[in-house]
Amino acid sequence: MKTYQKYLESYKKGFIGFNTLGILFQSCLGSAAAMLVLQNGTSPAQMIQLFFITIFCMGFNGSVLAQQKPKIVFNMLIATITVSTVIALLNLFII
Repeated sequence: MKTYQKYLESYKKGFIGFNTLGILFQSCLGSAAAMLVLQNGTSPAQMIQLFFITIFCMGFNGSVLAQQKPKIVFNMLIATITVSTVIALLNLFII
């Protein structure tokens, strides 16, 4: 929890700049994850994975555009990166 607090405080200090970097990074990661999902086909299972990637990425972008509190935006960034990374790794190695 100490590490989380440290990164949250750093995020709050550079909120505008980190939002810009966050949007760029999570958009690139999300699109790479979507590409890996679609390389494995277009079955309902892949469409559900694609749905989650899209919803989480749009949720983060929406929280930035809605000017939510820094803690909410930071948590959305962590969630988006986690979901995109897990789905990308699943499609890269397991499926």
